This record gives sequence, structure tokens and C-alpha cells, in this order.
Amino acid sequence: MNTKFHARRLVWPAVFSILCAGLILFSSHIAVLVGTDDTLSTSITALAYFAFAWLASRVVSAALLFFVAFGAAISLFLGQGAIGALAGSGLILAMLGFAIRNVVADTLSGIALGIEGPFRIGDWIDIDSLARGKVIEIGWRTTRILTRDSTYAIIPNSQIARQRIINYSAPRPQYRAQVAITLDHTTPVGRARELMLNALKNAKLIQQNPAPDVRVLAYEEGGITYALRFWLSRFDLDSDCRDEVYSLVDDALRNKGYLAPHRRIELVRAKSSSF
Repeated sequence: MNTKFHARRLVWPAVFSILCAGLILFSSHIAVLVGTDDTLSTSITALAYFAFAWLASRVVSAALLFFVAFGAAISLFLGQGAIGALAGSGLILAMLGFAIRNVVADTLSGIALGIEGPFRIGDWIDIDSLARGKVIEIGWRTTRILTRDSTYAIIPNSQIARQRIINYSAPRPQYRAQVAITLDHTTPVGRARELMLNALKNAKLIQQNPAPDVRVLAYEEGGITYALRFWLSRFDLDSDCRDEVYSLVDDALRNKGYLAPHRRIELVRAKSSSF
């Protein structure tokens, strides 16, 4: 296999990759001609992944062959025979593979994420134990997320692929959240539910249609725990909505004299015994 052979093997993958890159760059013009369709955009992106993977596989395979030849040549100059040269080149190849294993894993995971599409640029996501925020960029090796604290998180794709992903922007931006509040047993369930629902009617940030509701989560010795469930229009309002809900419910409970459960301590004085 000579240089011309390897060059010919790169022609069609390169042409295919350039064509896909052109389709992505001019996707807006194509959408004007054939109409806006998310399926068309997704198909073009997926086709580009395969094209770039095809080109990368050809380039990497050629590069690995050169590394093998380079290692074998060094081994020969060091006085080893043909078998020793091949063994030395194989060792170098193994070391190279070990060194780039993370890069390969990140790239393959990036391709998998691109094909499956668990999130898109602009989506608000929660990657379990890694990051929570808005997707800014999805690359071959990493995904970039802007958190609600305005920090920039750059996460390798292989780590994302191993975690649970919650997408708060799909299938639609609206979603339901809830907060838990525990009240004393002296407050009847029906009265507590009515009081909290009336308080939530004054909320400005949460949606009133669908209307909020209250459910009993637990009935325990320490008190009755309620779940206040409400709908949000988008994820970036999550913290402000929770703050508003807690504030309104707290004001309503204090105005009516209802208290949260508290620990009761009973002091028992031991009687002195006489002998």
C-alpha cells in the first residue's frame, strides 16, 4: 500500500464530509426551499456524523500504520531483528491506544449523543451529579453547559453518556415541580389543603392553568407532609417560583396561626428515694 492508495481512500470520505458540511452551513436556505422540518435538520446532522466518522477512521487507520512503521524502524536501528521490530512497534501501538482511549471514548459518545438526541442546544438539562443548566454547545468530545450561576461547565461526552439525563425543555418547555411542607397534626388535612391552595392563587410566576394542587405525602409521628405541585413555563424560573411558593404559603400559615411541627421535650424529675 503506497501513498497514492491511501490518498485515494481519503477522496470519497473527504468529498462526503465537505458535502455534509455544506448542507449544515446552508441548512437555513434549504429550509426556505423545502419548508422548516426538524426531521430534515436532524437527518442532515446525523449524516454529517457518519461522514466525519468515515473520514476520521480512514485518517486514523493510515496514521496508525505510519506509527507502526516508525516504531519498527527505530527498533531496527537499535539492533533488533524483524520480529523484535514488529514487537516493538506493536508495543508502541498499544501505548498509543492506551493514551488516546479517553479521546476515542469521548468521540464515540459524542456520536451516540448526536444520533440519539437526548438534548439540543438551548435545552435546560440536569446531568446527574455533573451539571445542571442550559446547553450551549455540543461537540465531538465535550458538551458545554451554562449553569444558573453563570458558570461554564465543559463535560466530556463519555461522562454524560454514563449518567442519567433529565431534559426540562422536552418534549415541551412546561413541566411540573413540587415542594414539600410538613405541618403539625393539629391542622386538619382539608383545612391545610384549602389554605395552601388559596395562597398559591396569588402567585405571579407559576401557571394557574393547569391549576396547582396539594397531595399528602406522609402521615407520620413528626407531622403531616404535603406536596405542593405546580406548573412552570420554563426551567430558568425554577428557583424564583419555589421562593414565591414558600413565601406565600409561609405568610398564609402564620396569619392563621398554624405552626410547623416542633420537637417536644418533656422533663421528668426523678423522685428521690430514702433509705
